[in-house]
Amino acid sequence: MFLDQLSRISNRIEGALALSLVARDGMPVESVSSDPSLDLEVLAAELVTQVRSITENHRELDVGEVQHFSVTTDRLTLMVSSVAADYYLLLVLGPEGNYGRARFELRRARLLLESELS
Repeated sequence: MFLDQLSRISNRIEGALALSLVARDGMPVESVSSDPSLDLEVLAAELVTQVRSITENHRELDVGEVQHFSVTTDRLTLMVSSVAADYYLLLVLGPEGNYGRARFELRRARLLLESELS
């Protein structure tokens, strides 16, 4: 259902290796990937768990919900962006990836997907 949309979004982001629509429980709903060595299920579960933990901490501090979370390693940049109440987008960028464009496209994707997921 979302595969075409994910593919179009991913194609607009230079250096995108994978893009996944992930449910709140950390399980990917749909994914596109150009790197078969990426374990998107494990990445999604781990990163969404971290986002949920940070969100809980922020609620206690009364500073709002986490909308975007990213981690940059020596090999990849991992980005998690909130799409709707129970869904996230997980983007995996390679070292040549365009971080600014990725953030822009993830924000744009939220507007495109939010109504379909709510």
